[in-house]
Parts: sequence; structure tokens; C-alpha cells
Amino acid sequence: MAVKIRLRRMGAKKAPFYRVVVADSRYPMDGRFIEEIGYYDPSKNPADVKIDAEKAKKWIANGAQPTDTVKSLLKNVL
Repeated sequence: MAVKIRLRRMGAKKAPFYRVVVADSRYPMDGRFIEEIGYYDPSKNPADVKIDAEKAKKWIANGAQPTDTVKSLLKNVL
């Protein structure tokens, strides 16, 4: 099972916010996920990012691969 840490789009049309989730890479972008570890709201100035660092470290240690966008968000948190 290839596990990814990625963004899940939520919110209204033209007003998105994202949840940072751990999901199997075979599931659709907005589909089933294993665990929610934070959120990202780019519409606020500055962007609002809250990620549980302990959960993120645990999943990365277990082999989960963050996407490029999540990787850049994690640099500020970890």
C-alpha cells in the first residue's frame, strides 16, 4: 500500500481550504483517507496552516510520502 500525505480540497466554489490527510495513493483526491493531520487555508492573509507535527513525523517514519505541496508546508512546521 503506497501511502501519501496530501491535500484534500474542501470549501465552496472559488473559496477553497484544504485538509492535510494521510491516504492510500489509489484513492481519489477527495475520497477515502486514513487520518486527518491538519489543515491549510490559503484564502487568509497570511495563509493559515495547522499540522500536527507528531502525527506527520510518525507517518513519514512509517513510509508515507508527502506530495510536493505538503512537503513545502511541512518545512514550516517541522
